[in-house]
Amino acid sequence: MKLQTVSIFVDDQQRAVDFYTNRLGFEVAADVPLGEYRWLTVVDPARPDGTQISLEPKGHPAAARFTDALIADGIPFCMLGVEDVQAEYERLVALGETFTQPPTEMGPVIIAVLDDTCGNLLQLAQFIR
Repeated sequence: MKLQTVSIFVDDQQRAVDFYTNRLGFEVAADVPLGEYRWLTVVDPARPDGTQISLEPKGHPAAARFTDALIADGIPFCMLGVEDVQAEYERLVALGETFTQPPTEMGPVIIAVLDDTCGNLLQLAQFIR
């Protein structure tokens, strides 16, 4: 058994796919029209058979309340591993992206918190070896 797909609830699927591909470097794994929405997943291009992220529409009222509460409390929805948090922070800030927390060392990890422009905070993490 393996983790195949995780969902991130997004305000706008097109804006989300643009952000996750053009800014974060993921690539589209599936894009299937389903009426008003799409089955839309992205994956790490270095691991095309790896875990996919479903950019799930935030249509259900519970999803909106959940993600709004996380944002209000400053809690990231998920963690993305990177090789160099400082370099990613500088690259994304130069592209105009917003961080709610700059790179901060916390024991065995350096983290930064990024707004994904689609209703979520994402934590970038670099484990110190």
